[in-house]
Amino acid sequence: MSLTSTDHDFSLESVEVASTPMQRFEEYLQSRAKRMTQQRRRIVEHVFQQHAHFDADDLIDQMQKTAGGKVSRPTVYRTLGELVDAGLLVKMTLRGRAVYEHDYGYPSHDHLYCMKCDSLIEFHSKEIEAIRDAVAEAQNFRVTGHRLIISGICEECSRAARRPNRRLDLI
Repeated sequence: MSLTSTDHDFSLESVEVASTPMQRFEEYLQSRAKRMTQQRRRIVEHVFQQHAHFDADDLIDQMQKTAGGKVSRPTVYRTLGELVDAGLLVKMTLRGRAVYEHDYGYPSHDHLYCMKCDSLIEFHSKEIEAIRDAVAEAQNFRVTGHRLIISGICEECSRAARRPNRRLDLI
């Protein structure tokens, strides 16, 4: 059976949420007798301004360039851990590197991971969920979620690898 994007819709669906990520994080901190500091607030605002996969160093660099100056490296690492614990972010490890993405208010999905350029392509597949559910049912297993990362080479990197050698490449 051959599946293509024209045969199936692999796009992500929207998810309704009751509170903003900031409100949810404030509730999480209050439940642990911690307070919302200005740096934590700036980190949450920056992380949830856009949807992108990022690591701690990316976040620190971006915040120093766009979010009003210096941010403490230990605070970033600590806050990222708290955001994961609060259910707002998911942490994935790709070739030994911790990468984060939105979880709260973001639909269940899987990834294609390019091992050359480190890009992540998100997709949703009802077929994968059906297989997951069938296997779980056969094993009397209660599914609470899943994370699938398919490794390979993206189209752009494949195209670059097929580029014929030029005279300058031989020097």
